[in-house]
Amino acid sequence: MVDRGGTTQRLRATLAGATLMLASTSCAAASPSVSASVPASVSAGPIATTQASPVPLPAWTTTGSLLEARWSHAATLLQDGRVLVAGGNIYPGGDSEIPASDFLASAEVYDPQTGSWTGTGAMTEARGGGHSATVLQDGKVLVAGGNSISAPFILASAELYDPATGTWTATGRLSAGRSGHTATLLPDGRVLVVGGDGMDPYGPLATAELYDPEGGSWSATGSMATVRIIHTATLLPDGTVLVAGGQGNDGSGPTRSASDALASAELYNPATGAWTAVGNLTEGRAGHTATLLPDGTVLVAGGVGLGSDATPYNVLATAELYDPASERWVAAAQMIAARAGHTATALSDGRVLLVGTGVNFSGVLAETEVFDSDIGSWSSAGTLIESRSFLTATRLTDGRVLVAGGGDIFASASAELYDPGGGTE
Repeated sequence: MVDRGGTTQRLRATLAGATLMLASTSCAAASPSVSASVPASVSAGPIATTQASPVPLPAWTTTGSLLEARWSHAATLLQDGRVLVAGGNIYPGGDSEIPASDFLASAEVYDPQTGSWTGTGAMTEARGGGHSATVLQDGKVLVAGGNSISAPFILASAELYDPATGTWTATGRLSAGRSGHTATLLPDGRVLVVGGDGMDPYGPLATAELYDPEGGSWSATGSMATVRIIHTATLLPDGTVLVAGGQGNDGSGPTRSASDALASAELYNPATGAWTAVGNLTEGRAGHTATLLPDGTVLVAGGVGLGSDATPYNVLATAELYDPASERWVAAAQMIAARAGHTATALSDGRVLLVGTGVNFSGVLAETEVFDSDIGSWSSAGTLIESRSFLTATRLTDGRVLVAGGGDIFASASAELYDPGGGTE
C-alpha cells in the first residue's frame, strides 16, 4: 500500500492485523426476550382467555442506505434529532495507488422520522478519515483535522457545519495537522483536541489545543506527558477530561506495533490547562472505547494490547472501570468477544452497546453485546445484518442506535437500527 501519511491507512495496518487476522472468536446469541405479544383470543361460551405465544421484535433492522458508501467517516447527532455523516473514504486497501476521488468531502443527513438520507453541503476539504466532529453549544458542528489524499497528507484545517443552512464554512486552523486525535466539548463551550498523528513532527503527538467558538480560533494548552494516538478522551462529571491508553512510539520511528500499547492515563484540568497522571490501566490498550456510566465511573473495553514477537497483535476481550474518586482502575467482567476499533454507545437505560470489528479470519464480527453496569456483566445484543469495521454508531433521541457505513472488505452504504427493547437482550 502506498503510504500517504494518512492515519486511516496506518490504523488499518495496525487494526487489520490485529482484528482481521487472528483466530476466529464466536459469539453465541442468547434467546430472544419477549418484546411484543399477540392479543389474547376469546372463546365462545364461558369467558376464558388464552395468551398467544409472544412475538419477539428484532433487535436489528435495516433503514435507508447512505447516498455514498463510506467508512472512517464521522457521525454526529444534531440538536434537531437528525444525524450528520461527513467525509470518510471508499478505499478498499491493497497495493494500488489511492484515487483522489476515494477521499470524500461529501456529507449527508439521516432523518429518523423518514428513515432516509439527504445530501447536504460538501465540506471545504475532503477528509478521508481520522477527523473529529463535535456539536457545539450553538448547534453547529466543528470538524477538524483528518487525512488528505495530497501533501501534507494530514490536515490542520477546520470547518463548521450549520444545520440551519446545510452549509460548511472554514474556521480557524489547528496549530498542527493531526489525525486520529480526540475532540471533547468542555462545559464552557470550548473544544479540547488532544494527541493524534502529526506530520511535523511525524508520528504520535503529545500536544493539545483548544477551539474557542466565540472567536473561531485555536490556542495551545498544556501537553500530555505521553504521545498518543487511538486513545480515548472522556469528559468526567467534574469537568475534567480523562485520556487513557492509546498507541505511543517504541522508538522504531514511523512504524508502530502493538508493543506500543499504553497503560498510562492522564487527567486534564480546563481551569489550569494542566495534565496530571492518574492510575495506570490494568493493561496497555489502543483502539479501545471509553464510556461514562451513570454512576460517574468510566468503562474501558477491548482494544489491541501488548504484543510479542510470536503474537504481534493481541486483540483484547478484557474490560476495566475507572473510579474518579480513587483515580484507580479495576478489572470488569470479560467481554463475550475480543474486539478493537469498535464503537461503544451509552444507551438511555445506562447500559453500553458494543458494535463492530473483532477477530475473525473470514471478516469482522457481526455479533454485538451490551454491558449492564447494575450487574457488571455482558450479554448478547443480537447480530448485525451486515458485519462492519470503521463504522459509526449514534444514539438517536428515541433511544435507538443508528449504525451507518463501515464494512468488511469494502466500504458499505447500508445502515441499520438497534432497538434496545427488542431482540436478544
